[in-house]
Amino acid sequence: MDAADLGAIWLTLKLATLTTVILLLLGTPLAWWLARTKSRSKNVIRTLVALPLVLPPTVIGFYLLVFMGPHGAFGQLTQTLGLGLLPFTFSGLVIASMLYSMPFVVQPLYNAFEAIGERPLEVAATLRATPLDTFFSVVLPLAKPGYLTATVMGFAHTVGEFGVVLMIGGNIADKTRVVSVQIYDHVDALEYAHAHSLSAVMLVFSFVVLLLLYKFNPTNSAGKSSL
Repeated sequence: MDAADLGAIWLTLKLATLTTVILLLLGTPLAWWLARTKSRSKNVIRTLVALPLVLPPTVIGFYLLVFMGPHGAFGQLTQTLGLGLLPFTFSGLVIASMLYSMPFVVQPLYNAFEAIGERPLEVAATLRATPLDTFFSVVLPLAKPGYLTATVMGFAHTVGEFGVVLMIGGNIADKTRVVSVQIYDHVDALEYAHAHSLSAVMLVFSFVVLLLLYKFNPTNSAGKSSL
């Protein structure tokens, strides 16, 4: 592998790490609300969260380009704030990755919270624990398997993105060119040896991730997650 390949790997790991951390922070209150609420809007929110599971990545990428472009609402906002336009930047990649990987983080958390049931929360209430104390001392420890699944799947899914990151980030070396795009470039240039090396890395990575997930968290695998 050459310097361009290593740069793409580093950028991909950086993107996946940042995306996963942000999704865990934002997905926790969202998943908790979904697991506890009786609101009529619950099904609508669940549907919106799950949309990336069925929408083609190019559809998501297209609407993000429009939304974050110079004539889009978000694009006009970022320009007004002096932040410029986000398409074809690393920040734009992070936003796109968050939307595309959201169900892979929110779903396991939702399942973990829902599986806790009412009894532990009622016991904590009888001990005069505040809702915040209950969440950190009771809910989070019981939801650890869900957090493990959410972390692994969110990270792995972000690493494997192609369509969305290509449309939003383009193909800028050391700025938006992630591993999946780098592999595409190698194939397009008929550099099959380089493409094979990077593809083999991705294959081994994916296998190891799933193997560890099923080994250490067999009862809360991604296949059982559903909103």
